[in-house]
Amino acid sequence: MAKTRISALIILLFATALGYFVYSTEQVTTVSTSTGTSTPAVVTQTESSFKLKLGLDLRGGTELVYDADLSNLVSQSPAESMDALRDVIEKRVNALGVSESIVQTETSISGDYRLVVALPGVTDIDEAIAIIGETPVLEFKTERPDGAEKDAIIAAYAKAQTEFNAGQPITPDSLLEQDPYYINTSLTGQYLQSSRLDFGSQVSLSPAVSIEFDGEGTKLFAEITKANIGKQVAIYLDGVSISEPVVREAILDGRAQISGNFTIKEAQTLVGRLNSGALPVPIELVSTQTVGASLGADILNKDIRAGIIGFILISIFLILWYRLPGVFAVIALIVYVILMLALFKLFGVVMSAAGIAGFILSMGMAIDANILIFERTKEELNAGKGIEEAIREGFARAWYSIRDSNVSSMITAIILFWMGTSLVKGFALTFGIGVLASMLTAITVTRIFLMTISLRDSKFARFLVSNGFHIS
Repeated sequence: MAKTRISALIILLFATALGYFVYSTEQVTTVSTSTGTSTPAVVTQTESSFKLKLGLDLRGGTELVYDADLSNLVSQSPAESMDALRDVIEKRVNALGVSESIVQTETSISGDYRLVVALPGVTDIDEAIAIIGETPVLEFKTERPDGAEKDAIIAAYAKAQTEFNAGQPITPDSLLEQDPYYINTSLTGQYLQSSRLDFGSQVSLSPAVSIEFDGEGTKLFAEITKANIGKQVAIYLDGVSISEPVVREAILDGRAQISGNFTIKEAQTLVGRLNSGALPVPIELVSTQTVGASLGADILNKDIRAGIIGFILISIFLILWYRLPGVFAVIALIVYVILMLALFKLFGVVMSAAGIAGFILSMGMAIDANILIFERTKEELNAGKGIEEAIREGFARAWYSIRDSNVSSMITAIILFWMGTSLVKGFALTFGIGVLASMLTAITVTRIFLMTISLRDSKFARFLVSNGFHIS
């Protein structure tokens, strides 16, 4: 009995700590700083990285769905092409400062490949389409020679950095628009014909990337390599350097090999990015969905209200009908809700309206297990067994029914997550996690609390642990 009560106390302390974590990570931290008496304080607000992530339907934003045309693929597999396309689009979206964007690929039952882009906070469809629709820019740059021009650009950047650190406005300067180390060339991704994973010399067999230009690109590349033997030619994708190979000899046939300390995975990623730089996979916009911020907030408030009302009604029913076991079931349900919210935060689950519906539904599943246990306990009491023995037997006999029903629910959740769309996946994920957590709270937490009570076998005691209007 003492060990059981200690276990119950530990559960309560753990749930309290977990509840504080859930609450505190939802709060916005306000920090006020001041650099002097004459300078007004600067107020900054920060959010915890564990704050619940809300989907577009709750936060507001735009979702774009594209069909990918993979009919003309030659060297790459469909999966590799879609991964490369996702990487480029994701990098472009993140570079524009769209926080918590989601870019994912989907394959329909009919075999169509789709790209789904969720842009929280972006409610202008034209702006969202412009973000995705622009062709990624692939550029080739040569080393800037040492001299007065390079020194001037570096000095301009140093001055701008000093002004920025001092909190001063940065002095406009055309030199800040230039790269201090590389010079733009006319060779871009529009002249790239293909790239593929290859291997270096027969001695090292190290991974490398082979690229091939079209006719015009071949001429430009030949001119660049002739003038830069022994120097670096940097390859930029969307303004970010992805490789800086050294030219060993003039290349006249439009073919080159980018070698270096690549792993096979890194070389494969570079191939995908190079090919996607020229968009070898055409995409077509097939659907858009926009949710305003105010509408999303209204949906969220209604979902929260529904959850609270459902929790209160379930609690009233359990306490009135199942009495003392019902009280412990409500405590276990509170532990369950706290545990679920903590899991959502720790695993970064994106909550949508459908996901919240799955969460609320899983609350009913958690109570369903307790009801099976309490009804079994009542049957054991009616059979003339003592209170403690009836409770033990009630849990033991109800376990198999609870196990089977939860396994069937988990199979359903897995199938929905595997084959469903992004909307259905949100429901399936929260429902599946809820089913697993409900088994823990219904079987373990409720049982531990029930076993902490010590009641003499009397008519009133049997009334407390029984249910309905019948007194054993």
